[in-house]
Amino acid sequence: MTKLEIKGTWNETKGKLKQKYADLTDDDLLFEEGKEDELLGRLQKKTGQTKEEIRDAISKL
Repeated sequence: MTKLEIKGTWNETKGKLKQKYADLTDDDLLFEEGKEDELLGRLQKKTGQTKEEIRDAISKL
């Protein structure tokens, strides 16, 4: 999934991530252009997964 695809479907993706990982907050899922690494780092910290695993999980949603 490209950055543009993520940005375009982000609200839907946020909801699915919250369902899968209940401890994620809106602040954790704040996506701003140029902040991809920060977002992935937050998700990595909360889920214990690697960045590649997180990207994979997002693309499968």
